[in-house]
Amino acid sequence: MSSMRSSNPGAMVVLIASAVGIAIALYAYLTPLTGVNGTLGALVVIVTCAILVALGLGLALCHGRGLHNLLRVVAIAFIVGTAFAALLLHLWWLAIAMAVALVGLLIDIFRPSPAHRTTS
Repeated sequence: MSSMRSSNPGAMVVLIASAVGIAIALYAYLTPLTGVNGTLGALVVIVTCAILVALGLGLALCHGRGLHNLLRVVAIAFIVGTAFAALLLHLWWLAIAMAVALVGLLIDIFRPSPAHRTTS
């Protein structure tokens, strides 16, 4: 049985970038004088990053092709929406974290499935 890290590095990048996004959004939400502390927008971004963590975990653990593709589509929508919200909130580091999450998702999309990989 292979570990989660070696089986799907793209999903792990999404998972880590989303966790970093939660930390950035929490800092902006809780710290005074950030410009967005206590706002609904920052709270929504925290929730969407938490959902992205769950999607990244689902991508890492999922083995069914149909469910995996559904998770990819939902994850792309959440990543783009969260990045857009981050830009509106002037949370540049969060937008960069979402760009990294998008790169991880692209790695997951373009990496061949385990059935097509050769074993040595």
